[in-house]
Amino acid sequence: MAGTWEVRLSGSGGQGLILAGIILAEAAIIDGQNVVQTQSYGPAARGGASKAEVIISSEEIDYPKVDRPDVFLGLNQESVLKYMAGCKENSLAIVDSGLVNYIPASLAKVYALPITETARKQVGRELVANAVALGAMAALSGMVSRQAVTTALLRRVPKGTEDMNRKALELGFALGDQAMARARVSQN
Repeated sequence: MAGTWEVRLSGSGGQGLILAGIILAEAAIIDGQNVVQTQSYGPAARGGASKAEVIISSEEIDYPKVDRPDVFLGLNQESVLKYMAGCKENSLAIVDSGLVNYIPASLAKVYALPITETARKQVGRELVANAVALGAMAALSGMVSRQAVTTALLRRVPKGTEDMNRKALELGFALGDQAMARARVSQN
């Protein structure tokens, strides 16, 4: 968790990325890190491109914008094309394999994961795809602890949805763990 992480979460308005950015920032605070979180929406709140950016650091943060992401999340094709450029070499890019058909050339290590499909098929609600994505990001990057992201998620989700969101987060942890295990096997 040490060092600085520049994170860009992107997708369509209505996919819960702004909330995911807030939860990620809160998890980093729980872990004792310094954090800056910003967001922007496309012209239409629902359906337009949106992004949230989070900078997590053990040091003071001087500049509040993500220049070159260490971690990128793209939950739809438009956001991948618009916001994935500029990822640092050997950064981590996670894209939704069910909603992203084309991944542009990148210096990032790309993981295409069935984020929305997992939410729909295993939880019964696409609405929790943001929690699945958070779990995968935490598992693959280690930028925040699983306990901190779980605590932050449960503080922020609407009352009555805690169990569903926790399940989605845990499915995301499992997706990330499985992707890392496959990557290790293919490297050997």
